[in-house]
Amino acid sequence: MVNRVNRFNGEPQPADGGAPSEQPLWDAYSQAVIGAAEAVSPSVVNIEAGRRRRDGAPDGGSGSGFIFTSDGFLLTNSHVVHGADELRVTLTDGLQVPGALVGDDPATDLALLKIDAPSLLPAALLGDSRTIRVGQLVIAIGNPYGFQCTVTAGVVSALGRSLRSASGRLIEDVIQTDTALNPGNSGGPLVAAQGEVIGVNTAAILPAQGLCFAIPIETAKFVAERLLRDGRVRRAWLGIGGQTVLVHTRVARFHNLPASRGVLVLAVEPRSPAQRAGLRPGDLVVEYDGQPVTGVDALHRLLTEVRVGAHASVTVLRNAEKRQLEIVPEESEG
Repeated sequence: MVNRVNRFNGEPQPADGGAPSEQPLWDAYSQAVIGAAEAVSPSVVNIEAGRRRRDGAPDGGSGSGFIFTSDGFLLTNSHVVHGADELRVTLTDGLQVPGALVGDDPATDLALLKIDAPSLLPAALLGDSRTIRVGQLVIAIGNPYGFQCTVTAGVVSALGRSLRSASGRLIEDVIQTDTALNPGNSGGPLVAAQGEVIGVNTAAILPAQGLCFAIPIETAKFVAERLLRDGRVRRAWLGIGGQTVLVHTRVARFHNLPASRGVLVLAVEPRSPAQRAGLRPGDLVVEYDGQPVTGVDALHRLLTEVRVGAHASVTVLRNAEKRQLEIVPEESEG
């Protein structure tokens, strides 16, 4: 059958004069955004955090979050809920329930909440942020200015960024995107085209356009597990800012490195364990106490296992030479 095009509205018309097809011919980009949004939007919630100032006057703010277990555990940002006296969670169907803070981790700007609901809740599917590629399509879902389940789309602009939070903490290994984020988006999911959550949206640099950031979901999984177990994330502190980088295969082979990735030291904080150990910007950390350091996330995990105050060795590449330094980590305030 040959279709004709209606010259008034451009819609295809069947040759027999019947009604046009009701199925829209979406392009691949639109299909990906629609599919991801429909898969994850039911799990996105609005969070209202109530606080009381010292003078007794009410204060507060709001943000986003998402359900990741059907029995009511939520992920959001620490800065959304930290210090709140009361938490109210609004589901996509309009149901409002109280939220309980299981724990938060300002060092990664993540928080774990629990809500009770009369039935099983729609949980978002968590992906693997280690497979993210620069340039891939991503979708942000949240509640900017209270507008429920607002969807914006963009691409991954860069990986391994460091971000200074509003509290002054340095959050490392974050995802940079150009998805539009506004106040209220904080804590919402960053979603891949397959409909899997790959990050937790945390900040936008305003008034700049297209400078937005998300915490990788692998970090969020790890932090959520620790918060559920201990109510906090205990970690040792070295005092460096770093970025995950690839090590050239030839260099890794020459130095017999266990992996072809490491952490490039970008900054060393004054009077920190790292400074006392002799670490410098430009050093490439490849091992910590005999364990391979394959990136910032891996180093953070190692630092949650080591004993504070115990001597440890740090192996670095400096000017193509392999060096071993001794360090005594302190407990992180976060």
